[in-house]
Amino acid sequence: MCSHIAARTKAWARSIGLASYGRSGNISVNLGIFSSIRTHMTKTQQWNYVSTFNLLHFKTPTKTLTLTLSMDIPVIKNSNFKNKNNKHKKNQNPESNFRYNLDRCSRSKDLTGAISLYESAISGDNKVHLSHYHFNALLYIFSNSISGTSNNLAIDYGFKVFDHMLSNNVAPTEATITSIARLSVANSDGDRAFEFVKTMNKYGLTPKLRTYDPPLFWFCENLMADRAYEVEEHMNSKGIEAEESQILELLRVSSEVKRGDKVYHYLHKLRKAVRGVSETAEEIVKNWFESEAAVDVGSLDVDSEKVKETMAKNGGGWHGLGWIGSGKWRVCRSTISSDGVCCSCGEQLVCVDIDKAETEKFAHSVALLAMERESKSNFQDFMEWLDGHANYEAIVDGANIALYQQNFANGGFSINQLEAVVKELHRSHNKMPLVVLHQKRVQALLRSPSSEKLLQEWMSQDVLYTTPIGSNDDWYWLYATVKLKCLLVTNDEMRDHIFELLGSNFFLKWKERHQVRYTFLKGNLKLQMPPLYSNVIQYKGNGMCLWLVKVKNLQEHGSALQGRDVVATSDRALMTVAKPLKTGSILFTAYLGLRTAE
Repeated sequence: MCSHIAARTKAWARSIGLASYGRSGNISVNLGIFSSIRTHMTKTQQWNYVSTFNLLHFKTPTKTLTLTLSMDIPVIKNSNFKNKNNKHKKNQNPESNFRYNLDRCSRSKDLTGAISLYESAISGDNKVHLSHYHFNALLYIFSNSISGTSNNLAIDYGFKVFDHMLSNNVAPTEATITSIARLSVANSDGDRAFEFVKTMNKYGLTPKLRTYDPPLFWFCENLMADRAYEVEEHMNSKGIEAEESQILELLRVSSEVKRGDKVYHYLHKLRKAVRGVSETAEEIVKNWFESEAAVDVGSLDVDSEKVKETMAKNGGGWHGLGWIGSGKWRVCRSTISSDGVCCSCGEQLVCVDIDKAETEKFAHSVALLAMERESKSNFQDFMEWLDGHANYEAIVDGANIALYQQNFANGGFSINQLEAVVKELHRSHNKMPLVVLHQKRVQALLRSPSSEKLLQEWMSQDVLYTTPIGSNDDWYWLYATVKLKCLLVTNDEMRDHIFELLGSNFFLKWKERHQVRYTFLKGNLKLQMPPLYSNVIQYKGNGMCLWLVKVKNLQEHGSALQGRDVVATSDRALMTVAKPLKTGSILFTAYLGLRTAE
């Protein structure tokens, strides 16, 4: 609201006893008068309203309440108050009016209104010069109106606007190509949609994942699998990776055209792309294993040692050597224990780690980023030191633990908490961990008689690494954990690192496998170790173990965790799972599709 309107409104509110204003800017409101005025205004309809939000300070005889109300401030009709927006609208030029009305059509997806606007803009006395924005807004409306009886009209006008755009030498944008591709598939022409995508190079445009969706989904729906694979190949050449919805369509069409090799390929893609899957994914996978085509894939000629070696190299849980075994899948009911053992086949599901190549790339990226932000020589010294001390099984973020829950009056740097973590890790692993701690912390602790002896002992046993002044110890404990493939004890969410490294999906998988969280309940330490198994597609033994999880609802500390899983065991099994979570233990009920070696 303009300042002069606000001033006159305040004066009006004071004059009728509605409100009083304190020096601090608080407003004391007589809600009784406010309610009476609103009732009167509603009945007589003698007022216009200017809507605003005010923080109201309402005083009662016993206490003061601060609350937020939506307050309609009355403005007398025919007064000197003017609605500037209405005045502005009357004086708009044709281009401004066109933009305003076009935006309204876009918000409401008004196809008829958009067509009328376009026709008025290109004919008559008030022609409008159409810009990038206008053309793309029109194409957006048309491409989102391709359903029902309006389909042909939207398509015809969409291509008319696109041709008009090109004839005016207005170069398309990525949004333009995406819209015209949608219109092409609505006209049952997936080939033309794909050709539009491929012309983006000519305009110097970079496609997005959404740009590929129209031709990709159209080819999949029409069972044109080879053309769909071609679209995916073009995506990959542009550095664009398919996500769950695209992978599922490619998986479905591969299953329906009986391409077992491609089904295997896209199951792997699904494994890498998502942590939990939808009901649609469950149905697609289930349909494949129940099909006749699934009977014909696989081989019994397997080198079991090679399988084990490859699984270890890949981080566990999968080998990538293709279908193994033979025979038909059968479906029966089974259970999975709380520690991840299939009660039907006895196989243990594993906590899947990142593979060897990913680990090396990750460690290299951390080192490069650290040396950009740290003193290069300091971090190189640490890397060389770590090469000579590579037998640690756990790295400890010292500051994170010692400062845990210390935000109280007598709180500080708790060396006792840090010592408790070190002792517990030594007890459970029979090895001392590596504690990473900043030099200023170490110097302060060495000056204290109560902690000096402990730190001297740790340093003599190579338990403590002191990071130099001016450094960020986060880079040190992160690099050590990645390089040594060991556990990391910290409650740090590491959000700063996620966006700088290799992507959130990758980082989440790494954290799940390596991060150990902790709590101190009444001074007692509790370590929360990584889960015993991962909610991803897995292979086990001499066959394929698929475990696809969809979590619908998760509440911590014993509430319901419900989802659906698809699992296949070493005997080539398929499961559909519903799982309740009770008092910390997970119980599974499953449908097991078993394929035995013949």
